[in-house]
Amino acid sequence: TMIASMTTLLELAVFLSKSRGIIDFNRVRQVVDQLAELPSLVASTIGRNTEISPVAEYLAKFTDLLYLGRGPQLSIALEGALKMKELAYIHAEGYPAGEMKHGVNALLGADMPTVVCAPHNYLYEKMLSNISEVKARGSEVVAIVSEGDDMAERVVDQVIRIPNCSELLQPFLTLVPMQLLAYGAAVALGRDPDQPRNLAKTVTVE
Repeated sequence: TMIASMTTLLELAVFLSKSRGIIDFNRVRQVVDQLAELPSLVASTIGRNTEISPVAEYLAKFTDLLYLGRGPQLSIALEGALKMKELAYIHAEGYPAGEMKHGVNALLGADMPTVVCAPHNYLYEKMLSNISEVKARGSEVVAIVSEGDDMAERVVDQVIRIPNCSELLQPFLTLVPMQLLAYGAAVALGRDPDQPRNLAKTVTVE
């Protein structure tokens, strides 16, 4: 449902932008063409689960996890942390990488791995700086990166690769490994990911 929600919001944004004259027809066509590629890109990312499963089993050994993202990837980091809590019952905190000077730094260490959304985009260099900060504090780093990103692979501990795509589609593809990590950790811990405890499909209390 998360990918469906993101797609719907993107379509709404495009519609409103076109209606207000912010973007022209050519830009609309570009977005539509990129969205047409999304199903095959998502399928390709899901097909990399053999690469993701061992990372999920590794993360399942810990009681605390940190998820970092910048810009559009912050929402994906927050969703990844939420899914890890809901399915694997592991305390996971999503945090904006740009605010790393406060709060969460005090928690970093060998007993708190960090999952980082770091596809190759306009915030990439800043994310590499964040990774260096995290590593300097003793936390192991799992990075979701664009395919062929040798630079990030040299500085992190474990890598999950997503297919190369436009920056517009990157959040969709980094979301898939986040969901698979939560699923894999839940299975590794003997949880039923289809029946998470204390959750309901609708809000029943205020």
